[in-house]
Amino acid sequence: MAHMTWEAAQEARKRLAREQGTIVKDWGGKIAVALVYPNSYRVGMSNLGLQTLYKLFNSHRDIVCERVFWEGRPTPQKTSLLSLETQRPLTDFPVLAFTVSYELDYFNIVQVQKASGIPPLAADRNEEHPLIIGGGPCLTANPEPLSLLFDAIAIGEGEAIAPGLLEVITEGVSGSREELRRALAAVPGIYVPGESQSVARQWAADIDSFATTSVALTPDTELGDMYLMEIARGCGRGCRFCLAGFAFRPFRTRSLPNLLAQARVGLTYRKRLGLVGAAVSDHPELERLVTELRVMGAGVGVSSLRIKPLSETVLRAIAESGTQTVTLAPEAGSERLRRAINKSFTGDDILSAIDKAAGLGLRQIKLYFMVGLPGETDDDVRDLITLVRSCLGLLERRQAGTRLTLNVGPFVPKAGTPFQWRGMAPADVLEGRLKMIRADLKHKGVEIKPESVGWSQVQAVLSRGDPRLGRVLAGLTKDSLAAWGQALEQEGIELEADACRELTAGDKLPWDVVSSGAETAYLRRELGRALGEDTPPA
Repeated sequence: MAHMTWEAAQEARKRLAREQGTIVKDWGGKIAVALVYPNSYRVGMSNLGLQTLYKLFNSHRDIVCERVFWEGRPTPQKTSLLSLETQRPLTDFPVLAFTVSYELDYFNIVQVQKASGIPPLAADRNEEHPLIIGGGPCLTANPEPLSLLFDAIAIGEGEAIAPGLLEVITEGVSGSREELRRALAAVPGIYVPGESQSVARQWAADIDSFATTSVALTPDTELGDMYLMEIARGCGRGCRFCLAGFAFRPFRTRSLPNLLAQARVGLTYRKRLGLVGAAVSDHPELERLVTELRVMGAGVGVSSLRIKPLSETVLRAIAESGTQTVTLAPEAGSERLRRAINKSFTGDDILSAIDKAAGLGLRQIKLYFMVGLPGETDDDVRDLITLVRSCLGLLERRQAGTRLTLNVGPFVPKAGTPFQWRGMAPADVLEGRLKMIRADLKHKGVEIKPESVGWSQVQAVLSRGDPRLGRVLAGLTKDSLAAWGQALEQEGIELEADACRELTAGDKLPWDVVSSGAETAYLRRELGRALGEDTPPA
């Protein structure tokens, strides 16, 4: 064991040696918080939520915060889970703070706890165990699936919640756990299972008052050649399926002078700047920002671009910066279905966007689509195939050598959105539609990347689940679809039936404990509009 711990520590030190901006603080007289990302270092270090919390927590004089990542199931060579900065086990930290980006990482949370000898269920832990807190967009929408695992859950944005949270932790973490839970329940935005009746989502009104950028930079990540900058937060478009659009409302932007100041800092670390946001294209000064960044000598990358309006200035800057790929999200193949989900662009708009990208020499265009959206028929899927064929025809005429990649995933209902009441389409329908797409397009030179129907069903169950899922997660010994199905059945949940379940207006929803800011009546009206009904469905 000592040898394996030494190997894990050596691995951590190698990673640190390749980082810039690492924060290492003396533990003397401070409370240690392990900031845990329940996925790999490579994935986590491109996550601005993790970077933000790392800086926020360490900016408190009485807190020392170190990062922990989950690299997958332990092997005989890799059993030790240590913090990156000082290579300590999780049991040395009085507080573990998990930041969770995806529902399918919930299983990894339990794996992290088990690998560290910490009981997954809060009821099985005592005063000797760390206080365990969670946060992130999926927990903001519905904290209940993890309510039996966490002592407290943050509902909303870290910048708005952290000051009150850290104050209570510094004052109460060494005292009684029950007193600490009661004090945490009084912090705005903190949901304490068993203490809180309801909690209001918190958000930062003035995002110009702080920077959300890369803090620790490493080449060992997908976006390792970029300094990331959040230029806008939230989205005002109201796409009816989109968790991010509702979990980070309202739409807010950073000012141009603020962003240019951040860029000057970023250029001391990297030559390329990655502009991040759920709605980058909606920033009112995006073209001016990109132009100024190019004058400064910066290469520019963006998380994704809106199909309409699509700025040629921005596209050109991306192409000139050496970026080979642009990502666009039509989501649905037919105009009728796009209107239903609140995407207001036509097939011609999509073709125009692809024509612009190919004309500027971009080598790959990624298109994101969903199948199984509420109201979808086989005709909508045929329209998707026709649309992609038209895109291919355009690229062939241009002879630009641009490749098309299709990412196609099943629609998954998300808590807190207008589609939260709708179920997934049955697995055989989804598989049939994915098969239609593959059969028609696989020989046309299109790379098709379908998402697993089974794992999408698991995601749907976790998205709309209740506290029973905490017991399911705690009891899982194997991360396979068969193991999930069996564990769910033991709690009286049938995977496909639950994923496909339609909810009604009268149903009590597990996430009713969260006051998100979007009224139920508004969400019902939006659902009615999506389905072409004058009155919201019962």
